[in-house]
Amino acid sequence: MIGPLERGIYLASRSPRRRELLSQIGVRFHLLLFRARPGEDAEVDESPLAAEEPGAYVERMARAKAEAGWRRLLQRNLPLAPVLAADTTVALEGRIFGKPADRGEAAEMLAALSGRTHEVLTAAALKHGDWLESAVSRSEVRLKKLSEEEIRQYVATGECDDKAGAYAIQGRAARFVVELRGSYSGVMGLPLYETSQLLERLPVRR
Repeated sequence: MIGPLERGIYLASRSPRRRELLSQIGVRFHLLLFRARPGEDAEVDESPLAAEEPGAYVERMARAKAEAGWRRLLQRNLPLAPVLAADTTVALEGRIFGKPADRGEAAEMLAALSGRTHEVLTAAALKHGDWLESAVSRSEVRLKKLSEEEIRQYVATGECDDKAGAYAIQGRAARFVVELRGSYSGVMGLPLYETSQLLERLPVRR
């Protein structure tokens, strides 16, 4: 029998944070990148459906990215191995805050999150042949009340670019975080507990 992790896995993500987190728990992986602009998967439409709940949205995105990664694996005739994908979104009162289109929108997002508690949802999905499973991590983050100048200075650093909710908890925005309840790695972009559970459930192929 061949263990599904014997050759490592493929990570279908451009995120350097997810690479760091996988390395942190000792998972061997190869990058499986899409030919698209940074932060965008050519084969996955990231538009929310009408009235879609944030948790359902983020899990649907992760599963779609894992499926797209598996298709790309087959198209490229790469050695078969599990494909891991993830997706993160920020939600406030049911409203989905994805990646800002520009820095003006980033400033608007931060102003909306300022002084309030919001939810950060990250889904991980693992695909291997006809097997696909996913899990969602939910965390609560409260930011301090941000002044217009603080928002302006933070946005000017560019750290908000390509980040759900327009901030990175592992970067300069850490000084804005009053409280976090949940998974720090999940807020970063890959919940390590849930990911480990998915890897442990991988079926063994004969």
